[in-house]
Amino acid sequence: MTNYDFDLFVIGAGSGGVRAARMAAQTGARVAVAESGALGGTCVNVGCIPKKLYSYAAHYAEAFEQAKGYGWQVDAHPALDWKTLKAHRAQEVTRLNGVYGRLLDGAGAKLIRGWAQLVDAHTVSVQTTEGEQRFTAKSILIATGGKAFKPSFEGHELAITSDDMFDLDPFPRRLVVVGGGYIACEFASIFNGLGSKVTQLYRGEQVLRDFDEDVRSFIAAEVRKAGVDLRVNTDVTRILKTVDGLELTLTDGSTLQADVVLYATGRIPHAQGLGLEALGVQLKSNGAVVVNEVYQSSVPSIYAVGDVTSRVQLTPVALGEAMVVVDHLFGDNQRRMGYNYIPTAVFTHPNIGTVGYSEHDARAKFGQVRVFKTDFKPLVHTLSGSSERCMMKLIVDAASDRVVGLHMVGPEAGEIVQGFAVAMRAGATKAIFDSTIGIHPTMAEEFVTMRQAVS
Repeated sequence: MTNYDFDLFVIGAGSGGVRAARMAAQTGARVAVAESGALGGTCVNVGCIPKKLYSYAAHYAEAFEQAKGYGWQVDAHPALDWKTLKAHRAQEVTRLNGVYGRLLDGAGAKLIRGWAQLVDAHTVSVQTTEGEQRFTAKSILIATGGKAFKPSFEGHELAITSDDMFDLDPFPRRLVVVGGGYIACEFASIFNGLGSKVTQLYRGEQVLRDFDEDVRSFIAAEVRKAGVDLRVNTDVTRILKTVDGLELTLTDGSTLQADVVLYATGRIPHAQGLGLEALGVQLKSNGAVVVNEVYQSSVPSIYAVGDVTSRVQLTPVALGEAMVVVDHLFGDNQRRMGYNYIPTAVFTHPNIGTVGYSEHDARAKFGQVRVFKTDFKPLVHTLSGSSERCMMKLIVDAASDRVVGLHMVGPEAGEIVQGFAVAMRAGATKAIFDSTIGIHPTMAEEFVTMRQAVS
C-alpha cells in the first residue's frame, strides 16, 4: 500500500475547501490545504460578506428619509463617510480571515501558504516563500472557485470587475454597471443607495435571466423607481479615457460619461494553471471540472467542488458539495447533494428571495400549474412615504397540489424565503400552506393567505 503524506490535499481555502478540510480532519484524516490568497475565498473577501455589508450601508440613506414619516426630525442631510465604511468592512473581512485560519488549525488541518499545481494524480507542488514543496495525497480536492470575466473590446482595460468595487478611491459620482445578472443588479442598487448616479446597461431584453418573469419585470420597475437608470437591449462598444473621466459608446451610437465602469458579465471557473489538462482531467468548454455525483473527476483520485465545477455558484452549495466528498471518502458514502429547491436571494433594493421553479420552468416540468400572486405596499411604507411595493408569488403543481415555486420581491425577502424553503424541501402542498396560521401583521403571512389563483 502506498504511503502518502496526506489522506486529503485541498487546493483552495474558500468556503468549499475549508469545509471539506475541517470535516475531513475531524474524522481523523490527515489533511492539508494550500492557499495563495486570503482565507475565505470570494465569499468572505470580495463577495457575499462585503457586498451584504455595503447593502446594509446603502439602506440607511432611504431609512433616514423614511423616518420623517414616523415623526423623527432629521435636521441635516446625512452624509456617507466612504473611507470609514471601507475601513470597517476591511476590519470585518480581516477578522473572518482569522476565523477561517483558526477553524482549520482547530480541526488539525495543515495550512500551506502558496500556489499549488498538480504534478500527477497523487502529487501536488506548492510554490511557497521558501521555494517549491511537494506533497503526496491519496485524494486531492480542487476548490479554487471562480473569477470575474470581462469581455475583450476597445477600452476594456479601463473597466473594473466586482472584485475591485469595495476599495474604490474616490467614491464614484457616476457609475455605469454593465450586466444583468444578480451581481450587476446588486451593485447597481447598492451604489445607487450609497449616492452614486448609477446607469445599468444590459444587452438582453430583461435583467436576471432564468428568474421568474414576474420577478424580473417587478424588480426592474422597482430599481428604476429608486433611481437606477436601467437600460436593456443595449451594450458597450468602446470605452475611452477623457478629461471628464470615461466615455462609453453604446450600440445605438450614443455616448455616456462615467467615473467608474463595472463589468459584471459573469464569472468563470478558476481552473487554469493547475495542471489539470496535462493529467487528463475532463473539463467543460468553459474550463469547469466535470464531476460525478460524489464530485469525482475523470481522474479517480481528483475531486472538485464549488464554482470551479460551474454547477450552482452559491456558497451554501459549495458547502453541501464538500460534505458529500468528505462522506464519500471518510464516511459511509450515503450523503448526496440535491439541486432542487435551492433557495437564493438577490440583495437588490428591494431584495429578491426565490426557491423552486419559475412559472415558465414549472409549466415545462409539470404541465398544469396554478399560480397565486399578489403585490402590495408593505405596512412599513404606509407612513414612510416610500412608493416601494412588495410582490409575492406561488406556483403549484395542479396534479399533486405541491408548491413547486415561491418567489418574493420585498424587504428581507431572503430571510423570509429561507424558512419556506424548508417546507418546500419537505414537499409541502398548497393545502398545507392554506392551513398554516400566519403571523399578523407581517409580509410573510401573505404566502399562507393567498387563495385565488390568477391563472
